Amino acid sequence: MLTYLIRRVAYMIPILFGVMAITFVLFYVVNQPRQMALRMLGPKASPQTIENWLHNRGYDKPVWIDTKPGRNPFDSQFFHSMKQFATLDLGVSDSTNEPVLAMIRRGMGPSLMLTLPAFVIGLALSLALSLLLVFVRESLIDRWGVILCVATMSIPITVYVIFGQWVAANLFNYFPAFGFNWEGLSTVRFIALPVSIMVLSGLGADTRLYRAIFLEEIRADYIRTAQAKGASNARVLFVHVLKNGMISVITLVVASLPFLIMGTLVIESFFGVPGLGNMMINAINTLDFALIRADVYLGSLLFLFGLLLTDICYAAVDPRIRLQ
Repeated sequence: MLTYLIRRVAYMIPILFGVMAITFVLFYVVNQPRQMALRMLGPKASPQTIENWLHNRGYDKPVWIDTKPGRNPFDSQFFHSMKQFATLDLGVSDSTNEPVLAMIRRGMGPSLMLTLPAFVIGLALSLALSLLLVFVRESLIDRWGVILCVATMSIPITVYVIFGQWVAANLFNYFPAFGFNWEGLSTVRFIALPVSIMVLSGLGADTRLYRAIFLEEIRADYIRTAQAKGASNARVLFVHVLKNGMISVITLVVASLPFLIMGTLVIESFFGVPGLGNMMINAINTLDFALIRADVYLGSLLFLFGLLLTDICYAAVDPRIRLQ
């Protein structure tokens, strides 16, 4: 298993390098640093101000290789950028001059306060509801449950946000409609509404998808064998169907893990939560390319490790799978 993990981690390096190389081309070749400086400083900025802005960020170096005699050929924007990512030195923000890593650490807490409980509650509810629909399959409850799932997944998340803020925050004044606070129990009041909206908006799609997975399992031959041996419906559902359907569930669940760290753009921007999603929106609005590149790098890294975690979970739930 250790050999497999080492080999998988080794595979990640060229993939991550390719992603960041493409990102570099998009940010430094398609959109050249001087254009970034003009957008950031404004068209009325003096040439000296632009040169200082470029020099302070290393954007005045050659793009690929320094071909000047007597100079280090690797002293270029490309190699400097790759070195930063290899050492987890994400540089400084183009708009605030603050270290990007410190900004990500500051925004990670509020993002996890939203996404982690929404993920756990949503997963538990969707699994429970999907198993219930499978248990009463082809009944009136099952049909209406599928209709409700399709209805809830057809509503845009912005509708949930606007309706939730109007009803829960403005009409009944149960929860704050905007802002975030770290002070004890008041944090729960600030995150209760956005977490509920995140759970409700994704519940229909997840329940319908897990129902389809479990329906496929319940029609398998081993289920009929278990029923013929006298296994109860509860044992069939929770021991056989749920366990054997976990391969597909794990694939879907682990693929969403990077979004727990990266936050949600819509929810955080609507509720004013200072998480990574809101930070990404602000970076796009202010043309903070250093922060955008760091978010792309972090998202790619988390996704690759998520794929590795998926394989490990496969081996944990299915004894037929071996990591070799």
